[in-house]
Amino acid sequence: MAKLPSFVCQSCGAAHSKWSGRCDACGAWNSIVEETPLSAGPPSKSLGTKRGRGMALTDLSRDEPPPPRTTSGIAELDRVLGGGLVPASAVLVGGDPGIGKSTLLLQAAASFATQGLGCIYVSGEEASAQIRMRAQRLGLGQAQVRLAAETNLREILTTLEAEKPQLAIIDSIQTMWSDGVDSAPGSVAQVRAAAHELTTFAKRHGIAVVLVGHVTKEGQIAGPRVVEHMVDTVLYFEGERGHQFRILRAVKNRFGPADEIGVFEMTGGGLAEVANPSALFLGDRETPQPGAAVFAGIEGSRPVLCEFQALVAPTPHSQPRRQTVGWDGGRLAMILAVLEARCAIPFSGLDVYLNVAGGLRVREPAADLAVAAALLSAREDIALPAQSVVFGEISLSGQLRPAGQTENRLKEAAKLGFSTAIAPAQSKAPSSEGMAMRHYSDLAALVGDIFGAG
Repeated sequence: MAKLPSFVCQSCGAAHSKWSGRCDACGAWNSIVEETPLSAGPPSKSLGTKRGRGMALTDLSRDEPPPPRTTSGIAELDRVLGGGLVPASAVLVGGDPGIGKSTLLLQAAASFATQGLGCIYVSGEEASAQIRMRAQRLGLGQAQVRLAAETNLREILTTLEAEKPQLAIIDSIQTMWSDGVDSAPGSVAQVRAAAHELTTFAKRHGIAVVLVGHVTKEGQIAGPRVVEHMVDTVLYFEGERGHQFRILRAVKNRFGPADEIGVFEMTGGGLAEVANPSALFLGDRETPQPGAAVFAGIEGSRPVLCEFQALVAPTPHSQPRRQTVGWDGGRLAMILAVLEARCAIPFSGLDVYLNVAGGLRVREPAADLAVAAALLSAREDIALPAQSVVFGEISLSGQLRPAGQTENRLKEAAKLGFSTAIAPAQSKAPSSEGMAMRHYSDLAALVGDIFGAG
């Protein structure tokens, strides 16, 4: 019996029994496309009718050497990869259009080539002449990187098998198409098939493959979510178009720590490394300003200081605005509710704007206390104590919960000249790095001590 065609959403990969204008899973409009199954023949025989070869089993006590790594010479990229590039690994890099993905990967390919790796850069979006122009603009015209402009997956795999490079960059996975799948390039079936073929090829031939992925307007990599499960490492290239800073964040890494970040600065000569990102994410600290709070955070294994900026103003509208940049809007609503319920400080009738300076996106719950301090400082028009950093998580009861790696946070703050730390009472560190500690057990105590309210 032939299989009936299915209807698949090109945004989230959800399957539907019939076509409709709007996907019930993700809410996208006009994203459902009819796709024919890979096989329309008779169903396969039961697995019980044919015996397999069996599997070779090992135990956990077996000693395995760590995977060999090749460093690129770009310290921020090597940090995010977990120490360097691992052979036979698949890396997925996603980011907004124009954020610098192709620029970074071209610089990385040239840098790996100087380490003796054979590199092939395959582009499905640009001609080889365009890539050469970019390389010359970046000063990489003499790099030993071979180029190709191709979208046919069969021809790409045949070339890679013949040339046997150590690194292959595919830009992008959404432009690749396989002649064995009856769908248009960029569809869910094509992206899934291309990612599977390239990942399997990397494991079988010991070639490191880097895939570039487009992202949706929500910031997720376009196509089926299963692509992120197939690969070994998933990197997101973040940053605001109006800022020169770019953050490369590892959200998955089988060969290193996840949530590690590398910081770059977009310049006329390409992406330059930022060795001390905390100094760039902080504003002018000479004169304390109301509504500003410095958060001592941890990104992966790296302590990073950034500034939260808040603005609280009366609103002429019946529904006050709550706008955030670089911070979760739902968590902002929770902090406002705790301030009103536990500290008797209302924000009704007030517009609230919250921004993380420098284009950084903060996801750590330990930033709750810094957000609350910035909001209170803006509402009361009182600046926080000079040269102070804030960190700590806020519970729904108004209690302050400690944050991990307190000593690393204090060490980074002291290195940048901060002298005071505002933290939960349980945040104890073996060494305070010569900083004055101001501990609070709940949010109401902090409100009463610093702002004289509550």
